[in-house]
Amino acid sequence: MTAMTTTTQHESSTELFQRAEARTAHNYHPLPVVVEHAAGAWMTDVDGTRFLDLLSGYSALNFGHSHPTLLQAAHDQLDKLTLTSRAFVHDQFADFCAALGDLCGKDLVLPMNTGAEAVETAIKVIRKWGYEVKGIPSDQAEIIVAAGNFHGRTTTIVGFSDDPDARDNFGPFAPGFVMVPYGDLAAIEAAITDRTAGVIIEPIQGEGGVVLPPDGFLRGLRELCTQREVLFAADEIQAGLGRTGKTFACDHEDVVPDLYLLGKALGGGIVPVSAVVADREILGVLRPGQHGSTFGGNPLACAVGKAVVDMLATGEHQDRAAELGLVMRERLESLIGHGVLAVRTRGLWAGIDIDPEVGTGRAVCERLMARGVLAKDTHGSTIRLAPPLVVSEEDLLWGLDQLAAVVRGD
Repeated sequence: MTAMTTTTQHESSTELFQRAEARTAHNYHPLPVVVEHAAGAWMTDVDGTRFLDLLSGYSALNFGHSHPTLLQAAHDQLDKLTLTSRAFVHDQFADFCAALGDLCGKDLVLPMNTGAEAVETAIKVIRKWGYEVKGIPSDQAEIIVAAGNFHGRTTTIVGFSDDPDARDNFGPFAPGFVMVPYGDLAAIEAAITDRTAGVIIEPIQGEGGVVLPPDGFLRGLRELCTQREVLFAADEIQAGLGRTGKTFACDHEDVVPDLYLLGKALGGGIVPVSAVVADREILGVLRPGQHGSTFGGNPLACAVGKAVVDMLATGEHQDRAAELGLVMRERLESLIGHGVLAVRTRGLWAGIDIDPEVGTGRAVCERLMARGVLAKDTHGSTIRLAPPLVVSEEDLLWGLDQLAAVVRGD
């Protein structure tokens, strides 16, 4: 019997990209690449071209693509149980909540799905705590937020954004939010009143371009919130879970917020997993029927999330991010004055302001793509780098060499 071979005609990356753009709402402006598979820090498109991933899904892929430990956890759970809803308790729930609570040093965990859901959950919890514990008059609670923030894209959240793209033409918006300059402790202190229930802050503003607060700001905020009986909620959705060289970005100042808002990397790049983690006197204000999610804390999410927490518990990935972050910072700072205006880094995370004479952030990312590196621009002239924490030093340096060649015009 003679074996038969069949030749299948595949669409090219360009053809698939064009077809996707033709039938998709244009709420994103992706680079023209169509990825087919990935492993570690590398992605391969449908044409077989390899790209170094220096975005990590906005930190959702802190542990890289197809991490074997996380894939095994997902495969094992897929064969057993994927969803019960919170009407019942499944066998993965207690272990996940206990492990994540222990990682954060908190009593209770409220699992959700997306980062925006975690923020929305925190808003509800902070307000309810304000009414039932602090004694704020009904419907008068206020939450302080920072200019330049990015906490998600629900209508409530974009209502306290100052980014025109996120906010314009989506109103009317919910009241109850007071905006102050990012990193300005005096402005927060001046904004606190008897109606202030909480402060929601990113310890590092990721979407804003990896913007770092002044040294001592988080420590001062912690002290101020304690003195004025105001809850401190840290949005660690992008900054947390190893990205900055610590488990949480707040750890750089030895600060523990009242609420951790977590997501992205918590799902290992496999499933959406988010959570609000706090002590009992805060999350305990919620009672049955007052908040929930059909998919929040599902068995598959808990199995993967528990595997992520176990990996973080060793400290190995945090140490790696810190060590490689120093390598990345040194290489990036050498570009200042050579096509780069400024660099901000914390761990394996960087915001790079491009000299306008070189081009826009988008143009730089397109040139990087032509050299086999994928990154993302933000706010016109800035690009962000967030390599997977598993990237090799050799690959990282190669990627940074490509950036150097682009900004120097080589």
